[in-house]
Amino acid sequence: MFEMIPPELLLAVTSVGAVVMGIFVMIMRTKSAKKPASVKKIVLPPLFMSTGALMFIFPFFRVHPMQIFEALVVGMIFSTVLIWTSKFEIRDGDIYLKQSKAFIFILIGLLIVRLVGKVALSATVDVGELGGMFWILAFGMIVPWRLAMYLQYKKLADKTKSAVPS
Repeated sequence: MFEMIPPELLLAVTSVGAVVMGIFVMIMRTKSAKKPASVKKIVLPPLFMSTGALMFIFPFFRVHPMQIFEALVVGMIFSTVLIWTSKFEIRDGDIYLKQSKAFIFILIGLLIVRLVGKVALSATVDVGELGGMFWILAFGMIVPWRLAMYLQYKKLADKTKSAVPS
């Protein structure tokens, strides 16, 4: 099925898709900073993203164990930058995600690095494998980031509860 589509077209479509998703994340992050954070808002994105693993049912997207390891390591490295820019604060008794001016620029930078890597690797790695690798990279980035956010949120929530007199 996918083998009939020219690799250049698949590369272009997936690159445009990555840019659209990046813009979507930036917009959602800006909007979410205006509303109180919650465990649900932190935990659900990686849960929803996990459904993308179903792509590996198709042989076209399967990757070798070493590629899985490489993609996970790069994702975890990228996640450190996101963890660094994601901080919470208490406002009006609620916990909010702090607006970080650096976050948007870092997200754009990560998107550019990802696109350049995709174009460079497309010469040596099949486009389906590349799609699988970049999904693993993204998942390897979002899980540690959201786990760090969850731990930070719980720490603030516990602090808020203990500060409220009974």
